[in-house]
Amino acid sequence: MNKKISLGLAISLIAVSIAVTFILTSFFSLQSFNEKVVDVNEKAKKYTALQSLDNYVRENYFGEINEELLSDGILKGYVAGIDDKYSRYLTAEEYHNEVSDNSGNLVGLGITLAEDESGYIRIDSIINNSPAFDSGITEGDIIISVDGMDVKEIGFSGAADAMKGAEGSEVALVIRRDGKDMEYKFTRRAIEMRTVEAQMMSGFIGYIKITGFKENTPEQFIDALEGLTANGAVALVFDVRDNSGGLVSALGECLDPLLPEGIVAVAEYKDGSSETLIYSDSSELTLPMAVLVNENTASAAELFAASLHDFNKAEIVGSKTYGKGVMQSTTELDNGGAIVLTIAKYRTAFSECYDGIGLTPDVQVENDTEGVDSQYDKAVETVLANTGE
Repeated sequence: MNKKISLGLAISLIAVSIAVTFILTSFFSLQSFNEKVVDVNEKAKKYTALQSLDNYVRENYFGEINEELLSDGILKGYVAGIDDKYSRYLTAEEYHNEVSDNSGNLVGLGITLAEDESGYIRIDSIINNSPAFDSGITEGDIIISVDGMDVKEIGFSGAADAMKGAEGSEVALVIRRDGKDMEYKFTRRAIEMRTVEAQMMSGFIGYIKITGFKENTPEQFIDALEGLTANGAVALVFDVRDNSGGLVSALGECLDPLLPEGIVAVAEYKDGSSETLIYSDSSELTLPMAVLVNENTASAAELFAASLHDFNKAEIVGSKTYGKGVMQSTTELDNGGAIVLTIAKYRTAFSECYDGIGLTPDVQVENDTEGVDSQYDKAVETVLANTGE
């Protein structure tokens, strides 16, 4: 027999239910409000401290304040304050240079610079097919002046900035070699950076050196790969020693022709979600492979080695790698600058993230003897063993 609930009791139960719901909602709303208030108060403290510092500096600083430099400095300080060695703020000029560098193309003379103990600038390396390469200057030459400005007076940064300019513009350098000064005039031009070099070694071992992963790296890599395989390579040695990484998108395009179909690498974000970073199609290369690494192999270069290893495509040879398994995103800001921020960890589809740990090679070898590449020799020995030769 069903028992009926009186109208009064039903109303009372509904009222109690509404009250409980209101209390719970109010509790969680209050908790959320209190957290937001704490956050707002903390932010207020930071901005108040900054305002106080700004007031003090403006009232007492003897020199002139460059507002643009000050603004950039504040933003750089903020990002530095999160204490992440891979995150950074880029000024508008730095961001422009970063975009150009990632593209694999640059406008300039085609030289890398180093501070010389004399106080001048030493030419460390020269890019092939660049204005500097065509001029006849050599590595080790010393730059004394730029457009009539003494390098010692304007400093390394000032001189380096003075050498930058638009495509088609000119710059004059005084170069010192063996105590003799010579004047050169250069016309700045667009230069394609080479990040892939290939060579057929003895025994028909295809050797591919990758120095970075930029937008134009995949095209260079696939050209090198196709050239070596077309000419009868029986095995491949990939060299990513001293490769600090680069664009994951470029890395994916390089891995695709080497690996079987499937998910290659994934990113794991702060909120616990994950995303496929690299996926390979069904075409794959079946030659024996080895990957050369060292302590300066980092980031995307480590992921290159780990991916080939985890798909049982290659053995890793050399010394333990750097251990950078976190991903940065670059976002342009309203002022023309940008923030490079660590947003995720990444790993291969089969193994754990190697961030802070590095990759331990299957075959550990150090280059102890000057002029002898023992790591390369061991890599060749490894791939030849897999060919049955």
